Amino acid sequence: MFQKILIANRGEIALRIIRACQERGIETVAVYSDADRNALHVRYADEAYHIGPPPANQSYLRGDAIIDVARQAGADAIHPGYGFLAENADFAAACRDAGVVFIGPTPEAIHAMGDKVTARATVAAAGVPLIPGTPAGLSDDELLAAAEEIGYPVLVKASAGGGGKGMRLVYKPEELKSSLAAARREALKAFGDDTVYLEKAVEGARHVEIQILADAHGNVIHLGERECSIQRRHQKLVEESPSVVVDEDLRQRMGAVAVAAAKAVNYVSAGTVEFLVDKDGNFYFLEMNTRLQVEHPVTELVTGVDIVKEMISIADGRKLRFTQDDIHMKGWAIEARITAEDPDNNFMPSTGKIVALREPTGPGIRIESGVYVGMEVGLYYDPMIAKLIAYGENRAEAILRLRRALTEYRIAGVKTSIPFHLGLVDTPRFQWGQFDTRFLETHTPPVTEDIEEKRQIAAIVAAMLLHRRGQQAVTIGHDGGQEGGVSAWRKAALLNGLRRLV
Repeated sequence: MFQKILIANRGEIALRIIRACQERGIETVAVYSDADRNALHVRYADEAYHIGPPPANQSYLRGDAIIDVARQAGADAIHPGYGFLAENADFAAACRDAGVVFIGPTPEAIHAMGDKVTARATVAAAGVPLIPGTPAGLSDDELLAAAEEIGYPVLVKASAGGGGKGMRLVYKPEELKSSLAAARREALKAFGDDTVYLEKAVEGARHVEIQILADAHGNVIHLGERECSIQRRHQKLVEESPSVVVDEDLRQRMGAVAVAAAKAVNYVSAGTVEFLVDKDGNFYFLEMNTRLQVEHPVTELVTGVDIVKEMISIADGRKLRFTQDDIHMKGWAIEARITAEDPDNNFMPSTGKIVALREPTGPGIRIESGVYVGMEVGLYYDPMIAKLIAYGENRAEAILRLRRALTEYRIAGVKTSIPFHLGLVDTPRFQWGQFDTRFLETHTPPVTEDIEEKRQIAAIVAAMLLHRRGQQAVTIGHDGGQEGGVSAWRKAALLNGLRRLV
């Protein structure tokens, strides 16, 4: 077993990995930039090393500096978490060359699945269903001709990227040429590669992904599905497991295809195969994420499998402790990403000092957070500051618990996505599970921003008064008020309907 692991990340995911290591008796090493000198992951790790100034390309993306720290600290392995270097094949190869275990897939597997076109060709050879599309590297004229054959609408997609960068949805032939130019510019800026390709746009699609685990002994299993259709600009905001559109037959068919895709590249570690599911229940390969996912907690809650600990065991050369027959999904889990963004101002990033914080607790609630009172939230890194996960015996109970937890959640000093999530869970179509990947383009959940602003102001004033009186604790009260968006009688009816399902 590893004696010491370096976590090449920050925030809530660094804390998540540190805790998993502590529960295995493994010492941990944190790395931090100037901006994170007082971060929680620095405090919780056994050792911590400074690696540079705040910009990620001068700190958390410095693979050479991180490997130097691993050598200096005597770390056996490096866990990259997600983001930063997690899907960097060159970094995984550099770890291997340095004699430090990379807790993740091989560089070859990362490379094969990291390029979308290569990934499509690889999984197609394994019999994985693909969305109709073109190869990469075609000229604009060739892409214009191909679009006529594929049929509109089409997606222009960057070959080297992700996260919605270099992506354009095109409905009309006259829009394609300008969309290709814009996508190429964006892809070149984001990834240093302006190669694009076309893919048929699947209307009314759901984004459903399959979690897989694979060891170095040829064993590959799946842990069921996650529904990730609530997105904004191709960024996931809410995830749940299982999915309301996946029955046991579809789950097994998608799981078998995901396992085949992993085996096609000799995959080892945790990974996720993402699919689009159309209105008729047909599913198509989208991409494979060769890392731990932000939304992994919902799978852990419904299967009882600790994915982070399994990654560590697999990297240590051990066989999977489970067979496919051991995996059973029980209950329902929903995750809301809590971000430092202003939902009432087009989700613009929000910065400042957190002056008061109260995180929800109680049955079925899991919080993964990287913030504390007095912490400065800046613009250098991803705005996600915490994840709120609710678990219930069924979807109705999970929604009610999520709603209850959101009403308890208080973060003062910065704007957050909490009001957006409160509005979302009160939306009838969300409660009924009637949504697709374009849901937020056509449905705007009410944002209870006025109430939240009053609560934040009240919290700040209370904190200042209590500080002046020399008291140590800050209590944020729950005030009343009219909720916006959904009328009181209709909200009561919806909630009563959910209660009857519990």
